[in-house]
Amino acid sequence: MADSVVELPIRVFLLIENRLLREALSRLFRKRSEFQVVGQGSRSEIHSDDSQNTPCDVLAVDFFDSNLLSGIRGPKAILIGMDDDPDQFLAAVRAGVSGYLLKDASASEVVGAIRRVLKGEAICPPQLCAVLFRWFAEHAPMKRGRWASHEHHITLRQRQLVELMAGGLTNKEIATHLNLSEFTVRNHIHRIMKQVDVGSRREAVDVIFSRKYRPSL
Repeated sequence: MADSVVELPIRVFLLIENRLLREALSRLFRKRSEFQVVGQGSRSEIHSDDSQNTPCDVLAVDFFDSNLLSGIRGPKAILIGMDDDPDQFLAAVRAGVSGYLLKDASASEVVGAIRRVLKGEAICPPQLCAVLFRWFAEHAPMKRGRWASHEHHITLRQRQLVELMAGGLTNKEIATHLNLSEFTVRNHIHRIMKQVDVGSRREAVDVIFSRKYRPSL
């Protein structure tokens, strides 16, 4: 008779600031044989290296720290109890998280999300998934089925930013004018400078207007 396959438990580390949430999740996982809580605590209770050096499959966190998340190697990181904040969500995606759950997520949704990220899936609320699609469409324009890499193009939004930059507006003023966050404006400007290969806002304005960059459709 062939030997039966024994499935190892999913090792979860709870780096949770909210004590009630941490204790509730700990009880939830300890009641399920498929999970094993290998560590838990808040940032003040746990050294930053502990959560990364303790062998685990999933690191559950209830706060956003780009430095912490970007430094994770090995375990999947999932954010729990987060705000419906598009800018923070996009920053979390850039930092490499595998899951982003809002404050109204149920216990079953948390359990299901941990199972699914271990299968290679990415978890996020539908409304934030739409934000990700819009961001990608705006920042990775395509023209006639090919990446717009051989010609110099900027998006309509980038063109608006450049015109406001040319007028001497600050990031905060641009954000107010376009109804964006300062975080989004900074990202746009950084991408524009990288796209036209310059080191300052002023150079970006000069290059774009001198070469007559046109918006991509």
